[in-house]
Amino acid sequence: MRPSKLKKEPYSIIISGVGGQGNVLLSGFIGAALVNEGFVVSVADTFGVSQRGGSVSSHIKISERTLYSSVTLKGKADVLIGMEPVEALRTLVEFGNHNTITIVNPRPVYPTGGVAYPDLDEVKRTIEKMSSQTKYVSATEEALKMGNPIYSNVILLGAIVGADILPLSKESFMPLLEERFPGKMLDTNLRAFNKGMELIAGA
Repeated sequence: MRPSKLKKEPYSIIISGVGGQGNVLLSGFIGAALVNEGFVVSVADTFGVSQRGGSVSSHIKISERTLYSSVTLKGKADVLIGMEPVEALRTLVEFGNHNTITIVNPRPVYPTGGVAYPDLDEVKRTIEKMSSQTKYVSATEEALKMGNPIYSNVILLGAIVGADILPLSKESFMPLLEERFPGKMLDTNLRAFNKGMELIAGA
């Protein structure tokens, strides 16, 4: 039997954010890359009341050989990718534990209707207390510098690869990126991917 490439069996990842940030695309990329590398993967996306602006979570369960239920049990997340800080904290409270690794895009998505947003510094301190490791990747900020916040999910994808939390490399994603982003779009998205790898290295 070949040595396991996973840090544990099974390995559970949750991507949390709000509708419109690209959770589903991000989880789809990760799931497809893992399957291409020979892993058994299950993915489930859960949506809040409002798809755009509401809570969205993507659960990814990874195994060397067994198909597990995709939804993570409470307190069992190994990695949390937070596309929005409050949603990251909300998910961490339910699914995190003292060994959970968190990667968070610290840019808030403010609620509509006059609802107050929690103090961001306090949110970040709480995330750090509840995680074994916390790294912040300013994906939205960098995407805006590139001209469009839509690139933030590909920046986070690069950060995930650069963080070395999955048995995946940049080469694992190249066929998927080429298929999804033809022509000139590929160059821009590769730049976003590389920026994510650069940001996580300095986090």
